[in-house]
Amino acid sequence: MRAVWLREFGGPEVLVAGETADPVAGAGEVVVEVGYANITFVETQFRAGGKGPFRAELPMVPGNGVGGVVAAVGEGVDRALLGRRVVSSTGGSGGYAERVAVPAVGLYQVPEGLALDDAVALLADGRTAAMVLAAAEVAAGDTVLVEAAAGGVGSLLVQLARAAGARVVAAAGGERKLALARELGADLAVDYREDGWDGQLREALAGGEADVVLDGVGGVIGRTAFGLLGRGGRIVSFGLASGEWAGVPEQEAAARGVRILSAKASPEAMRGFTEAVLAEAAAGRLRPVIGQRFPLDRAADAHRAMETRSTLGKTLLVVGDDR
Repeated sequence: MRAVWLREFGGPEVLVAGETADPVAGAGEVVVEVGYANITFVETQFRAGGKGPFRAELPMVPGNGVGGVVAAVGEGVDRALLGRRVVSSTGGSGGYAERVAVPAVGLYQVPEGLALDDAVALLADGRTAAMVLAAAEVAAGDTVLVEAAAGGVGSLLVQLARAAGARVVAAAGGERKLALARELGADLAVDYREDGWDGQLREALAGGEADVVLDGVGGVIGRTAFGLLGRGGRIVSFGLASGEWAGVPEQEAAARGVRILSAKASPEAMRGFTEAVLAEAAAGRLRPVIGQRFPLDRAADAHRAMETRSTLGKTLLVVGDDR
């Protein structure tokens, strides 16, 4: 079968399509005929230098999330799963391929009325967004600043925060991304590539302050956003698209009455978050934004596009048939 190999860390060009053996479903496993493979920004960071939550020896086939149809089941697995549309994490590797073997207990069946590509787009980013929103204790009437608001997670956070009754302030880079954030429900949008963007935001808020910062960028942007919080505010840092965490000093946060909250959840809670966002999307109340799609053999181009910040929403690899 076709797959994308990572044999050395480096630029996007180190992702090379080739052949590998077909997977076999072991006990408790299924083989998924992949329609779409998920890409997250952390996968680009891992490819570049082995950083991130994944631990794997090279050579390897990267990819931590897929969606497709169950093509085979192993011992102890209900045969009724055959032919079902599912999405699943892969454990950190193997997703950039035509077929993958995964534990049956980790499958999520795609609800009726939800397209397979939308379900894949929600697999990682949807549960992350739901977890972050819960950790931030977002409530009706809060002013919530969402960084990278046109990205895969950010675009969902804009919608979820708005649905929770919050006033949503979107921060992103460039008018194209700001326009998307407004379309998704942001009340205000500011370009954080411009000098003094935080001052612009204070002016737009009529001197007011944010109640919540959802920090998916980190670095200078995350620290600047922290400065916009008023007393009693909350910040959740869940990403480091800038290459570093915001690193907000706990002592300074305490002096200002700001809480630094952690976006962590048990496996059971994460499953609940995933099922919830899939159901919301199937009901038409949540819209995953798939901004770009690349064929499997062009995984390198997909990574390159994400790293240049030229993407909107989610980036997917198109692997097989959309059923």
